Amino acid sequence: MLHKKKSLISGSLLLAVVLLAACGEKQPAMQGHTPQVTVVTLGTQPVTLTRQLPGRTSPFKVAEVRPQVDGIVKDQLFKEGGLVEAGGALYQLDDARYQADYDSAEAALERAQATLNVSKLQAERTQELVKSGAVSKQDNDSAIAALQQAKADVASAKAAVQRAGVMLDFARISAPISGRIGISSVTQGALVTTNQAAPLATIQQLDPIYVDLTQSVSELLNLRKALAAGTMQETDDLPVTILLEDGTPYPHAGKLAFSEVSVDPTTGSVRLRVVVPNPDNLLLPGMYVRASVGSGQRENAVLVPQQGIARDPKGNTTAMVVGEGNTVEVRPVQVSQTVGANWLVESGLKAGDRVIVEGLQKIRPGIVVNPGEATTPAPVDLPAPKNETAGNAQNDASKG
Repeated sequence: MLHKKKSLISGSLLLAVVLLAACGEKQPAMQGHTPQVTVVTLGTQPVTLTRQLPGRTSPFKVAEVRPQVDGIVKDQLFKEGGLVEAGGALYQLDDARYQADYDSAEAALERAQATLNVSKLQAERTQELVKSGAVSKQDNDSAIAALQQAKADVASAKAAVQRAGVMLDFARISAPISGRIGISSVTQGALVTTNQAAPLATIQQLDPIYVDLTQSVSELLNLRKALAAGTMQETDDLPVTILLEDGTPYPHAGKLAFSEVSVDPTTGSVRLRVVVPNPDNLLLPGMYVRASVGSGQRENAVLVPQQGIARDPKGNTTAMVVGEGNTVEVRPVQVSQTVGANWLVESGLKAGDRVIVEGLQKIRPGIVVNPGEATTPAPVDLPAPKNETAGNAQNDASKG
């Protein structure tokens, strides 16, 4: 019995030794397994950078319609909220008094012209008679002076007629600009005066329309430093994409008109003005919009796919790179903004680096991996300038 027990123990020990040996043989095989990862080899390319700025719309032109003469409103000649043309009649005032003044000025002009004709004939006669001594030289001088006075009277009468005609024209109030007219502040029968405070109506030209944007001074300084350093080229001629308040892209691209030369002390920002076509009057004055404005052209930009960048709780960004001997390295990276599905690299990565974009969960720094190039490179989203601007604007809007 004791012999059987010893044999059973010996057999168990032998089985345990065999199993340990088998595990020992498999362990090196597990240690020799090389993880498979997918990498993207970075390169350089020209990239147009954009920035999103908030702003509000304002009319291209604004004109307040005011009376230039006193009178009673006889007729309102426009439809409120409609389109009016420059020079078109808006109000007709009672012009009976101004018509009478014009007729009186016309009569005074005719009288002055008649007097001029008489003075001219008298001066011609005395000029002939003074040669023969029939009239004195003094009489001739008086005739010449009367002729000159008659000419001055005619000129004064013509000016009076012109002034009376201007006042008569002012009784018919016209539109100073073309555009959409608002609500009338007066009705038929109201008395209007030359110096009244309230305008009769307001006309706004909405096609094109202005979009006034605000940009921080720090951002402007950084842009100017980059331009001065030669790392970026100006792109003022690029179209500006407008995003409506709900994030919808506006169908017409704008153009940067000018940048303010002074800083608002209350906000620490400068104002940029964009001119935008508005044929359908979709943009109305006072609307809040965002605009994607081209800030510059980076000729040798390095872009890295967003999935290849990790961010720690402190906000530091890193990338896992396949280095020499296919060894995994951790690289501190500095990125500035997104361009499509990629980050724009400022430092830490260069052209030729192989950034791991897939298989990150099964690797750690220092191990050897089996890298495979991504079959399709990460999309850069760099089409023509107009679409590119819209695409970047949508990307930034989704982030915000």
